[in-house]
Amino acid sequence: MRNHVFGGVALAAIAMAHPVRAAEAPPPQDSASAPGEIVVTATKRSENLQSVPISVSAVGGDQLAKSRITNVDSLVTKVANLQLTSIVGDNTPIFALRGVSMSDYSLNQSSPVATYYDEVYKGNFAFLGVAMYDLERVEVLRGPQGTLYGKNTTGGAVNIISRDAKLGETSGYFNAGYGNYNRVDLNGAVNVPLGDKAALRVAGTFARADGWFKNVVPGMPDLAETREWAVRGTLKWEPLDGVRFTLRASHSFQNPHNYGIYAQPEATNRPGLSTWQIASDVATRRRAVTNSVALTANIDLSDALALTSITSYDAGTLFFREDTDGTASRLLEIPYYDKASQFAQDLRLTSNFGGPFDFILGAYFNREKVFNSTSFEIATDVDVNEDGSITAADCADGFPIACKVSNRFDQVKKSIALYSDLKYKLTDALTLRGGLRYTHDTGTQSGFTSNAYGYDDVLVMNLIPNSTLPFSTDNLSGKIGVDYKLASGDLLYASVSRGYRAPSFNAQAFFDPAELSVAKAEQVTSYEVGAKTRLWDRRVTLNMAAFYYDYRNQQFINVDPTTAAQTLLNIPKSRIYGAEAELNIRASEALSLRAGLGLLSARIQKGTVSGVDVAGHKLSNAPDFSANAGVDVTVAKGAWGALSLHPEVAYQSAQYFEVINIARLEQKGYALVGGHIDWESADGRYTASAWAKNLSNKLYFTSRVDLLAGFGFDYNHIGNPRTYGVTVGAKF
Repeated sequence: MRNHVFGGVALAAIAMAHPVRAAEAPPPQDSASAPGEIVVTATKRSENLQSVPISVSAVGGDQLAKSRITNVDSLVTKVANLQLTSIVGDNTPIFALRGVSMSDYSLNQSSPVATYYDEVYKGNFAFLGVAMYDLERVEVLRGPQGTLYGKNTTGGAVNIISRDAKLGETSGYFNAGYGNYNRVDLNGAVNVPLGDKAALRVAGTFARADGWFKNVVPGMPDLAETREWAVRGTLKWEPLDGVRFTLRASHSFQNPHNYGIYAQPEATNRPGLSTWQIASDVATRRRAVTNSVALTANIDLSDALALTSITSYDAGTLFFREDTDGTASRLLEIPYYDKASQFAQDLRLTSNFGGPFDFILGAYFNREKVFNSTSFEIATDVDVNEDGSITAADCADGFPIACKVSNRFDQVKKSIALYSDLKYKLTDALTLRGGLRYTHDTGTQSGFTSNAYGYDDVLVMNLIPNSTLPFSTDNLSGKIGVDYKLASGDLLYASVSRGYRAPSFNAQAFFDPAELSVAKAEQVTSYEVGAKTRLWDRRVTLNMAAFYYDYRNQQFINVDPTTAAQTLLNIPKSRIYGAEAELNIRASEALSLRAGLGLLSARIQKGTVSGVDVAGHKLSNAPDFSANAGVDVTVAKGAWGALSLHPEVAYQSAQYFEVINIARLEQKGYALVGGHIDWESADGRYTASAWAKNLSNKLYFTSRVDLLAGFGFDYNHIGNPRTYGVTVGAKF
């Protein structure tokens, strides 16, 4: 594997690579970027992608829309070494980036791959909502981002960047689409000037589709449907030269029938059901509501200094009732409820002296408040005492059979940070970089109680009395690196960086006060080298990176095999090494090729989970090999417009979703094939597209949990089946 990763990456990169097709953005005024080059803000500055000494992929908003990337889950088919598990449903992904992931599915947790919307951190699942519409681009930053981004970025960060309002311009677009499962999509945006110094942009999206998981229970709805809409308003005001304010406010709503569980009583046996069928007795709709507002102020203090302030408030609720057993019985059903709010303030000073030294200095504050409630409803259709009715007496006699075991708690976390990012040019070619971030985190889990109720909601017993747990921790993260620009303009870089994930409270305590626990902070120390190159008169872009991670104290749910008690623990040590390569070839105006390659070796070196010594086991969500590729070709062009083809494929090798590495739960390697055929009018005003995803109708799993011993089945989520449709659009 070591030879595979470090010896073969360059050769493999030429054969397979990935798109970096961000929307063309205006370069910084001090930059001499050539037309068509990509500008990103991954380092909190506007910089040419090829000049940024980190591994970052950027996918433009137009490419996302044409490829039908309508939720963040689908990004995994576009970005090398990015995977996910969708154990809590669509639009609430748990990302894994370079093998750094999260095993805990509790709604109070925050992923080690952080998600940002327009530079605002969205840590809790209740804040995610509907975000993938009217976008400028998405940037995926690989590796620990412990300085500029801070906590909960041990794996990296996903930046979702919406389109900004434009001064002095009246413009807009509207798209409408129809697909199988009676899917209807509507989205669009309008940009209007408000005088000479202000502009307003309003964007929205609406989607509805029947469920693709067909329910065989008479009178019960099909599951995994789509019902969502969202709206975002952006007000931009530039009252003076060098003073810019941007106010964004958004709302999203989702109300579909929930995902279905692909329950397997044995490894390959689902009696009486075909692949895309389910027998479910739960008709409760999933409900997710988000509201957010953020004010960004950019003030040029001088020609060399700029002040940026981002003030934001988010609120959201997420509720769904999971038919965990995936059958028409009431063997196991779990209602989840999460209500969260947060206030955040980021303030930073950025220099642009034009000399050898520049810096970013900043301060950050975040306060997140969460209310969480979860219930295990276990065999509530069993009449334990056989008296002809199911009441609290059955729960008392058969505990936990015929019981609803429910916990609830409040959680408050506060984070205060000071950070810096520095660079010094030793010569025109050689630059030293570094940064530090000090973080003080506190948290309180209060009012934690767990009770057992009968099916009639009568209290049977108190299992965990009112309890409170606190934590307080300090962390210093840092990065040091060097990059060298060759005479050709190609960039070589090396860095050592450290990321930090804050401590976590256990939300899965139900039966015993001993389950209440706090997982220690985890950290990743990364050693990385990379190259960003351009060949063939800049028609070929080839970016490569190789890395080694020292992964300490990964937070994990632990199930005691003797008592079934669930606690949070830390796996002391793991190691990850690997590489990725990205290639984009613009052979001509009519033909371009794009592809990506990811290689990983991710194994635990020391740890025990659920009574099993997992040293030597593979980490979850870490396939050894993943790749994606696509072609963009214009096949005809004339006064009537242009016709183009865009086939795409994404592949990943076998992986596990848990670290016990149970053979029957291994997800075998698979490929997803899709693409789109586009027509655009000669003036660019009108478009039409036919698209398809998972053309081979491949059955694959996006999460798997062993419940065979306790409940008699394996719990599985499956990916979307074949979908296809047409979309038409107009611009003005």
